[in-house]
Amino acid sequence: MIERYMHWLHTQWPAGRVETLPEVRPDGTTNVPGVIVVGDLTGIPLLKFAGDTGTRAVQRLVADSSFQTSLRDGDSAILDLVIVGAGVSGMAAALEARNHDLRFVICEASQPFSTIVNFPRAKPIFAYPTDMTPAGDLQFKADRKEPLLEELRAQTAGPELQPRQVRVERIERQGKHLRVHLEGAEPLEARRVIVAIGKSGNHRRLNVPGEEREKVYNTLYDPNDYRGRKVLVVGGGDSAVETAIAIAECGGDVTLSYRQSTFSRPKAANLAKLDVLVQNSAPSAGDGRLRLAMQTGLKEIHEETVVLLDAKGSEYSLTNDIVFTMIGREPPLDFFHRSGIRVAGEKSPRFWIGMALILAVFTGIYLWKGYTWGPWAVQGIFDRLGGTIAAWAADPTTLLGTINQSMTDPGFYYTCLYSLLILVFGIRRIRRRRTPYISLQTWTLILIQILPLFLLPYILFPWIGANGAFDAGFGKWFADTFMPDESYWRAFGFILAWPLFVYNIFTAEPLIGWLVLGAIQTFVLIPAMIYFWGKGAYCGWICSCGAMAETLGDTHRHKMPHGPFWNRLNMAGQALLLLAFLLLAWRLLGWLLPAGNPVAATFQPFAIATGWKPVVDILLAGILGFGLYFHFSGRVWCRFFCPLAALMHIYTRFSRFRIFADKKKCISCNQCTAVCHQGIDVMSFANRGAPMNDPQCVRCSACVHVCPTAVLAFGQIDPRTGRERSRERFPASPVRMRESKPPADDA
Repeated sequence: MIERYMHWLHTQWPAGRVETLPEVRPDGTTNVPGVIVVGDLTGIPLLKFAGDTGTRAVQRLVADSSFQTSLRDGDSAILDLVIVGAGVSGMAAALEARNHDLRFVICEASQPFSTIVNFPRAKPIFAYPTDMTPAGDLQFKADRKEPLLEELRAQTAGPELQPRQVRVERIERQGKHLRVHLEGAEPLEARRVIVAIGKSGNHRRLNVPGEEREKVYNTLYDPNDYRGRKVLVVGGGDSAVETAIAIAECGGDVTLSYRQSTFSRPKAANLAKLDVLVQNSAPSAGDGRLRLAMQTGLKEIHEETVVLLDAKGSEYSLTNDIVFTMIGREPPLDFFHRSGIRVAGEKSPRFWIGMALILAVFTGIYLWKGYTWGPWAVQGIFDRLGGTIAAWAADPTTLLGTINQSMTDPGFYYTCLYSLLILVFGIRRIRRRRTPYISLQTWTLILIQILPLFLLPYILFPWIGANGAFDAGFGKWFADTFMPDESYWRAFGFILAWPLFVYNIFTAEPLIGWLVLGAIQTFVLIPAMIYFWGKGAYCGWICSCGAMAETLGDTHRHKMPHGPFWNRLNMAGQALLLLAFLLLAWRLLGWLLPAGNPVAATFQPFAIATGWKPVVDILLAGILGFGLYFHFSGRVWCRFFCPLAALMHIYTRFSRFRIFADKKKCISCNQCTAVCHQGIDVMSFANRGAPMNDPQCVRCSACVHVCPTAVLAFGQIDPRTGRERSRERFPASPVRMRESKPPADDA
């Protein structure tokens, strides 16, 4: 029962992981000063982007004043630049370095453009984006392996562009310069180093018996060599699909084994060709045949057979001559470890110590802020601050007098700082991600946080009340209904709905106004918003937790862990939602029973004071939710624990909101998944062209913004037909903005 509910709510969708790569800033720089990473290791596996990053790295280098200063030191023994790797990005960097008369050396362990050289014969080349012209002299026009190599070699001819064939072991910082250690040779000294080695690590292994046999390969050179042979291809990406297609077209008898029920990674053109070959396969082996073995895994490899396991755990054997394990390569992480370059996602002792210290700080802050723990000396500071101002602003009917009173409340300082952080980091986010969607969303979050969540409860309502506006008429009714006994803090409930903010509902005596308003918010207004615009209409545009996550947490979103375990942990919020409903039932029962009943008498001191407040509000939402911002992304509370988000997940299953994908443009770079701080495997939807309807989505637009080929867009479906109904007006993709921009008038 629970598993079926989890499957319906969330776990039915893929839970892809993010590839482990070096930590690289947007400009390619790393934590080691002077070392710049370009090409595939920046996360986008495209020829055009690889060339573009190599060229622009040198352009930024030449424009760097500190680099220009180092050029004037006159030391001829120091190279201006060492380029590690002679692939597309490395050679693009070399061409640009030659244009600027830099003294450079290219180091290459095998041969120039070795990745392309190792492509299968006549492999199609997808030069995405089609309308992009990379910066620099290295350009791409050919759409097949062999003519592409001819193009690249012709553009990089010349003695100064010939690589030195040597393996680089590590890079070491030596004062103002870098020392590049070479295998079997004297090290090179350089002012800067560009690392352009791509994902050239070891091939991934299945670790099954027989994988060491000579019949097992992980690279296809000439598919004609396997005409009439019985071939098993293992994998679900482009390399596996292209290998199966190439061998089948040359007359091989191919079985393609993949552990999932559908392909989510390959390009649309490859999948279309695969479908045609499967449907039109010749009935007899040797004439070119292609079969799919979905939801299977390779168990053993024998000399003349292979053993597969199906989804039910049953084994079956296939006659087999050749096995291709096309499951990718491991990035060359050892090289980065030796060079002291940090790798994303790796947890060093420094990571855990830093996290422990931050959690300790936030433990003190939240215990003090929540009045659970507050040494008299600390509280006295704020009392004395109020007293200091009182000497010249004691009149509570003035704004200064109101502020003076509020300054004795720890919540005033906390909320003021909270609002200031959202304002400062919100402006930084707008400047960093220049799209209309980001600007409108961020300013909305800033204004909601400052006005109704800070100024109203701490300044405006107290000031209005001090001036008698709540003493009679509508004002008195309003105050008595929603803020009895000057409990202006209850104004948080106008924005933060139950069960995110429970204290207007879980009161000692029933507040009818809040019971009615809370029911309308939680069970009418929010479901209506979600139906049209998804869960993110609240989480990404209104909620104060989301405001902090999208501003202060914007640069930490890539730290959110991904994978099946973490997707199952999302269900923790469902447990807290159930607890909230049980407490609600307890609270209502206490009110309905006769006065003085033990149910009512024990609710506040037990359920709230020693239950919900310390565990949910202080520990999960505060200490962990905020304390893990800098180590596990700013959405830890929102994703895993928030009970309101858990309720909205249910509503979202009936929403019209979707993220649509143009699968023909998807390049499987996984950038959209990597930046999702809700842990959604966005790429699995994009590759299939399926509208993304995972209820975790908070409409942050990071996946749309980061996509290098403008695959994704917000929109709505028609609930009756399931087809796309509309796209949203405010662009969230900078690539789409550039594509739709009219050309400049040369006149």
